[in-house]
Amino acid sequence: MDMEGNIEVLKIPKDRIGVLVGKKGETKNKIEKELGVEIEIDEDGEITVYSTEEMKDPLATWKARDIVRAVGRGFNPEKALKLVSDDYILEIIDITDYAHSDNAIRRLKGRVIGSGGKSRRYIEDLTDTDISIYGKTIAILGEYEPVQIAKEAVSMILRGSSHAKMYKYLERHRQDIKRRELELWK
Repeated sequence: MDMEGNIEVLKIPKDRIGVLVGKKGETKNKIEKELGVEIEIDEDGEITVYSTEEMKDPLATWKARDIVRAVGRGFNPEKALKLVSDDYILEIIDITDYAHSDNAIRRLKGRVIGSGGKSRRYIEDLTDTDISIYGKTIAILGEYEPVQIAKEAVSMILRGSSHAKMYKYLERHRQDIKRRELELWK
């Protein structure tokens, strides 16, 4: 399989460029080294990911793109780097699919976060995922199945379900996941 010429281009908010680069280029270098890719960053926030000869994983440019996207959506680089693993995925929910005015978007972000961050923490704890609420998006990072469950929980809140209903949904699914994990160990 020829991996040469694999290129991914994306944009991230300007205020996240520094986080992507890291102190003395640390973060950018780490992503490049882990995945064997080259990352080019322009001052407008356009990021280009190139495959290189050092690339061992045919999905490396996509993984790097998702790591960059995760950083762009507010995750810290340590969390974003979990996406190097095949087991981790990133899902991004666009709040503008549920609300159009800035006020409505702000209100929905507040509902997902919950008072004192309680709602977001609850979803993260019960699904073992990480959630970042940034700009007009809600990004969820974790293993495939838990991310789908967290995404549904967030969508419930965005669609106007009560927190109580969402918590019940999560509790039910948490038991399913625990049951499945136990069956794996049998």
